[in-house]
Amino acid sequence: MDRRNFLKNTALASGAFMIPAFLKPLEALATGSLTGYKNLVIIQLSGGNDGLNTIIPYGNDIYYQKRNTIAIKKPDVITLSDMQGLNPALSSLKEIYDQGWMGIINSVGYPNPDRSHFRSMDIWQTASESNQFLTTGWIGRYLDSNCSTCKNPYTAIEVDDTLSLAMKGSKMKGIAVEDPNKLYQTTREPFFKELVHDHSDANLSEDNLGYLYKTMAETYSSANYIQQTSKTYQVTGQYPATAMGNQLKTVSKFINSGLQTRVYYVSLSGFDTHVNQQNQQERVLKIYGDAVAAFIKDLKNTGKLDDTLVMTFSEFGRRVEQNASNGTDHGTANNILLFGGKLKKAGIYNNAPDLSQLDNGDLKYTVDFREVYATLLDKCLDVNNNQVLSGGFKGLNFI
Repeated sequence: MDRRNFLKNTALASGAFMIPAFLKPLEALATGSLTGYKNLVIIQLSGGNDGLNTIIPYGNDIYYQKRNTIAIKKPDVITLSDMQGLNPALSSLKEIYDQGWMGIINSVGYPNPDRSHFRSMDIWQTASESNQFLTTGWIGRYLDSNCSTCKNPYTAIEVDDTLSLAMKGSKMKGIAVEDPNKLYQTTREPFFKELVHDHSDANLSEDNLGYLYKTMAETYSSANYIQQTSKTYQVTGQYPATAMGNQLKTVSKFINSGLQTRVYYVSLSGFDTHVNQQNQQERVLKIYGDAVAAFIKDLKNTGKLDDTLVMTFSEFGRRVEQNASNGTDHGTANNILLFGGKLKKAGIYNNAPDLSQLDNGDLKYTVDFREVYATLLDKCLDVNNNQVLSGGFKGLNFI
């Protein structure tokens, strides 16, 4: 592979980010104390998870009237209150809920919702209005902000081989790392090393080529720091042998090894349930619930749960009434699930969705998702949300 093709095809550049002093070894910057370091873990459920069959309003007869064949039967619901309960596929989370480490925010959405997977995910990842098109994500803008810890590299890591829009800012980006050892070995290949060190000022001044040189240099140093730091800790918690289990096991390794990262991002797909929903959704919910339960227990045992907050979202919920294929179509408002050792208001945060007051068959939102983001920015990431969000969101009281 020649230099031109290497630069064109390398996927590593997509996950790296730039800082002005890009040639300074990044590991030399990682000398700060980790005392009190807070971790935000974001879990994205892709496909539009059906929130009504996740946190089930079993106490509302309308739910059973609207869903003749796919409603979860009352005896099977894992009850949380006299109105709502867990899908039985999430049984592993009941213990987490009972310990006060789980919270549920109902009816989360935004004005004029978009039912397109791609557009709706963009809205959630950029925190834009429904008629606003942004090229930066809300985590990326957090990296761009003036927060005291954002100057360090690897502040945001996506445990994957590609980087989501949520992690891309105008000046900085997160980094995508699926396997720290693999990333390290790749950046130590002779051709990669030659490209990192073999450049001129003329190369760096070119818009595209300069960007690639800089991001490769960032990746080179970041890979070393992440690999050297994370290998100091071996995860002892027991995780399910699933992709989601492995992702969260990797996050545990990063957190417990002391990696100076504030935001971790993972995702799970398979929630687009138009046909024969029950089996498909319950399969992916079990993958999700078992992995999260293992992760929360692991962090509790290592003393990191109090410093960690986990937020789960999906790009939209499903319509209230089932369709003719024993599934559900794209809807609007949904629930957000939270996990952590220091939830100020654990359990069910607000009223269950009102199934009697719908908007053209869809749930009406009562909480703007950017109020949740504002809370995370102000109280977890220690940055004024006005630096990241536009609209003056006050935030909520769950942490």
